[in-house]
Amino acid sequence: MEKQSQYSEDKEGSGSEVPPYKNDKIHDLVENKGLRMGEAADIYGDIGSAEEYGYVSRGLKSRHIQFIALGGTIGTGLFLGIGKALTQAGPLSLLLGYTLTGCAIYAMMQSLGEMATWLPLPGAIPQFCARYVDGAMGFAVGWNTWYNSAITLCAEISAAAIVIQYWRGAEGINVAAWITLVIVLILLLNLVAVAIYGEAEFCFAGIKIITIVGLLLLAFILDLGGGPNRDRLGFRYWKNPGAMNLFYSNDPNTGRFLGFFSTLVNATFSYGGVETVAVAAGEAENPRKNIPKAVRRVFWRILFFYVLGSLAIGVLVPYNDRNLLSAQEAGSKGAAQSPWVIAIDRAGIKGLPSVINAVILTSASSSANSFLYVGSRYMYALAQNGQAPKVFLKCSKKGVPYWAVLITATISLLTYLSCSSGSNVVFQWFQSLISASSLFTWCSICIAYIQFHKALKAQGVDRKTLVFRSPFQPYLAWGALIFFSIIIVFNGFYVFSPFSVNGFITSYISIPIFFSLFGFWKIFKRTKWVKPEEADIYTGKAAMDAADSQWPDQIPRNIFEKIWFWIA
Repeated sequence: MEKQSQYSEDKEGSGSEVPPYKNDKIHDLVENKGLRMGEAADIYGDIGSAEEYGYVSRGLKSRHIQFIALGGTIGTGLFLGIGKALTQAGPLSLLLGYTLTGCAIYAMMQSLGEMATWLPLPGAIPQFCARYVDGAMGFAVGWNTWYNSAITLCAEISAAAIVIQYWRGAEGINVAAWITLVIVLILLLNLVAVAIYGEAEFCFAGIKIITIVGLLLLAFILDLGGGPNRDRLGFRYWKNPGAMNLFYSNDPNTGRFLGFFSTLVNATFSYGGVETVAVAAGEAENPRKNIPKAVRRVFWRILFFYVLGSLAIGVLVPYNDRNLLSAQEAGSKGAAQSPWVIAIDRAGIKGLPSVINAVILTSASSSANSFLYVGSRYMYALAQNGQAPKVFLKCSKKGVPYWAVLITATISLLTYLSCSSGSNVVFQWFQSLISASSLFTWCSICIAYIQFHKALKAQGVDRKTLVFRSPFQPYLAWGALIFFSIIIVFNGFYVFSPFSVNGFITSYISIPIFFSLFGFWKIFKRTKWVKPEEADIYTGKAAMDAADSQWPDQIPRNIFEKIWFWIA
């Protein structure tokens, strides 16, 4: 952070462990004035600032955190975007691409989970980067990801408004009306209290989970010939038209490899937002228990939803399906582009496409709700770092940083540009600026973890004493960092021959944006690379340590509660 708390300063420029008497002050504050005041005083360094600005509230229950983690794994990419990957690369490449990318995501999330459990801060990621790596990296990743969240918020609102038009009854209504409805809804969900946001995400995620589980079961039944047409599919489409499609090159080996690589690019965008659970760590009840619980299950969620989902799509729909290809070329609305809907139509099942469209609408609305929340917390974290105006630290009595929410929501007004064909060009240009933002966020997380790992060692913290210790570190973080870096460099490989100016900008504009932000803060503030022995790994920790014993234990009263507590 740009400034150290008076409670965590042991000696000038040091991040060494806080003295016992200063820990006692924080413990007393937590006991006498509550956890919110204790955390605020620990972060800001004095009670006056804590009372002036307030602090976020730990209103997200265990079930909220678990379902936010689940919802962050299941997005519109699993319902819509996966179809593009199938037509470009074929079923085997799709399965391998989503599986390999899922392994990298797992490695990144393990790294993030360890940091977020040690120090569960609101916004978290910019603070980790500023504390452990360089203030300039905290500034760059914070503002870059805030912009990414704000523009993706617009894209999801626009998607929700377009998906509604899938139904004939909505065709005659101006799309601006639907945009307004979605903006007002998610703004209310984010302004009232974080618990309301958590309840909304709990419901949204529940719908998505039930749907994807149902679709996977349906895929199994259809593949074995249980559909109305009694056609047993097996792996027919892996033989004809084939397991791997040629992409960009007619040479069999090159074309198949590039097809496979294109699925890696597609998969990284489908997994976007998976880090939301760590952003919410600063507002979670009992984070030392609930964050590890969510992070440990990331592997199984990726395996169940994306690996099985990509396998299911690959056996149900051939990559050269005319309806899927024509829907993609025409930019058809809503569920028309979903390979799941194509599979249902091929099986002769009626009525389900509207159900899938409703789920896609729910998914888009959930994503918009989530990106408004995430964007506002990144703004809040930047303000805590001293890299955004202090007004964004102001919280309501319910613990909502309302100025951060309102400013982020203001960007959603750009969504109205998508209402007319001329303005839509401008809107698409804004969207092109965020193509690789998630990848930069994930790379920054890996770098922060590598430095955090060094800082623990340099400051004498035994990792065996950590509440959550991710395995095979720091090698997991290095592997994920290399993987995501390769995707950043080569994600636009197809724009060079023939050279496409628009394609090049879309694929690579994020690189100069990120490094311009980094360079600006580096020069403006003359920041230095943080030495492991000087990294601030303690500011904010004392209050959480004091609160650990205050969280009530969940004791199941029957077998049903035992199962529910295991799930959520």
